Amino acid sequence: MNEALPHPPRHGRHWWRGTTPGLRLARHTLALLALAVVLAPLADLAIHTRDPWAELGRMAMGMAWPAWGSLESPLTAVGLTVAVAIWGTLAGVVLGFPLALLFARSRLVRAGCAFVRAIHELFWALLFLQVFGLSAFTALAALAIPYAGIFAKVYAEILEQTPRAPRDALPPGTGRLVRFVYAELPLAWAQLAAYTRYRFECALRASVLLGFVGLPTLGFHLETAFREGRYHEAGALLWLFYLLIASLPGWSHRRLIPVLLIGGAWLLGPWPSVDGALVWRFVSEDIWPRALLAGDWPGLVEWLSRIPDLGPAIGNTLLLGLLGTVGALVVAMALWPLACRHFGNRGTRLAGHGLLIALRSTPEMMLAFLFLLLLGPSLLPAWLALALHNGALIAFLVARHADAIQPAMPGLSAPGRLAYELLPRLYPGMLALLYYRAEVILRETAILGMLGVATLGFYIEEGFDYLLFDVAFFLLLVTVTAMLNIAVDALSRRIRPKDGAVMDDPCAR
Repeated sequence: MNEALPHPPRHGRHWWRGTTPGLRLARHTLALLALAVVLAPLADLAIHTRDPWAELGRMAMGMAWPAWGSLESPLTAVGLTVAVAIWGTLAGVVLGFPLALLFARSRLVRAGCAFVRAIHELFWALLFLQVFGLSAFTALAALAIPYAGIFAKVYAEILEQTPRAPRDALPPGTGRLVRFVYAELPLAWAQLAAYTRYRFECALRASVLLGFVGLPTLGFHLETAFREGRYHEAGALLWLFYLLIASLPGWSHRRLIPVLLIGGAWLLGPWPSVDGALVWRFVSEDIWPRALLAGDWPGLVEWLSRIPDLGPAIGNTLLLGLLGTVGALVVAMALWPLACRHFGNRGTRLAGHGLLIALRSTPEMMLAFLFLLLLGPSLLPAWLALALHNGALIAFLVARHADAIQPAMPGLSAPGRLAYELLPRLYPGMLALLYYRAEVILRETAILGMLGVATLGFYIEEGFDYLLFDVAFFLLLVTVTAMLNIAVDALSRRIRPKDGAVMDDPCAR
């Protein structure tokens, strides 16, 4: 899919010369930066390791000299990672496409989709793990349910943007299904297919992350090797992951999809034997407070009083989300010129492209895990991970958009071209994309608690670890992974620049 930044408005005067849209963008940016600067001292950004540079050197040596011979069954781990990703994506499409047709007309469908996509895949995995164990069903359900909500939203947006003229040209009395199949679906098919391919790439990264909860995908072996200090083996696994992502256009060709589906189905087995009574007990009793089921309201109040004090965790979650958003903006501003054709030479641009692809391909949780090993348990590793991953993603898209711009003043120096030609035309779209990413950043902020970072995810995983399913489910329902995400998404839509720009970027969803 052609990932594109939103185009800035075509005003007679430019935004940086003091027009209202330019002042609005400046106010948004300055307010965001000022808020981050004021609140940053409240965050624990200390380094808690004695010699992080020595540890970084050992990691770098492992990346430079990977121990390929020490890997045990690497193809099986890669095959399982691909199998989970492709079948999870397919299940998400099957569930999400019918919801997309109802998305615009049903507030209930929109709210339900917002809820399921707000809960991270790893939290879904922790939930299903209690019933289905370390099985293929757990992995597929953990991807399919949130992806169904994502597909419903994005497919609905794509269908809404299709031209109405072909549909209106059909004879009067033509049924709604016929209009959709013959007039709407063919026009939207290319975009639907392109977004599905992009979401499959996201599913690959998510499938790797499922290894952090014990599922035997590539991430399980990666985490084990890094945690045990076997950096040469970890380097080989990390290069294997990058090669898997880099070669995606070749091995994921549509003609190979049936082969991948059949081979994936074989790798996913055997399927677990499901105890219906156990499942029913889990969803009807275990995840609900006993006082609530018994109608004991004083007992429910007492149960609520035993919930840990979530104030600091909620504060850390929101603060880390803010710092991650501002950090992503700073990283994007610094990195996009490295991959742009208007600056540097072929060698520097190639290196810049490689850096951006590596950062945007590595999930935030994996980056945070590596920084945690280097810097110790604080908010700093999580902040760096969020800023680098999302900033590189934004920078990658900005650089692609800048490459399509033909400067009107070719005689300018590189700094002048950046300040007077490119940045004024790119910044509105960059800021719009940043606000689109804010929901994703907050969603990832919660999940980083599984690494020991003091966010809400820490208490959610603790609830599952100690079999306090009612507490864990309560936190999933009312904390940032659901309700706060919905509120932040609504807020970001209100303050997002509305200069006529329409985001047409799959990475933003």
